[in-house]
Amino acid sequence: MLPIDQYIEDVKNERFIEAHEVLESSWKELKKMNIEEANLQKGLINATTAIALKLKGKENGAYMVWETYLKYKSLIGSVESDLSEKYKIAEKILKEKYNKYLKK
Repeated sequence: MLPIDQYIEDVKNERFIEAHEVLESSWKELKKMNIEEANLQKGLINATTAIALKLKGKENGAYMVWETYLKYKSLIGSVESDLSEKYKIAEKILKEKYNKYLKK
C-alpha cells in the first residue's frame, strides 16, 4: 500500500496522528526530488496535525496549522503527479473532517 493510500484510510478512520506519520516519510523523500509535490504533502500532513491539535483542546494551534494546509491546498489541482487523483480524494475527506471538527 502506498503511503497516500494509508493516509487516506487513516483520515477516513480518524487516525490523524497516524496519517501524519505515514505521509511524513514520503514527504521527506519527495523533498529531495519534487519540491512542489513535497509541499503538497506537507500541506496534507498539516491538515491532520490541525485536526489532532483541535481534538487535544489546542484550538488556537489547530487553526494556525490549518492555515498552513490552506497555503498548500491549491497545489492539489496544479501539481502533476501519478497520485493526483488520490490527493483529490484526500482533500475531499479532509474537508469533511474540517466540517466535523474545525468549522466554527
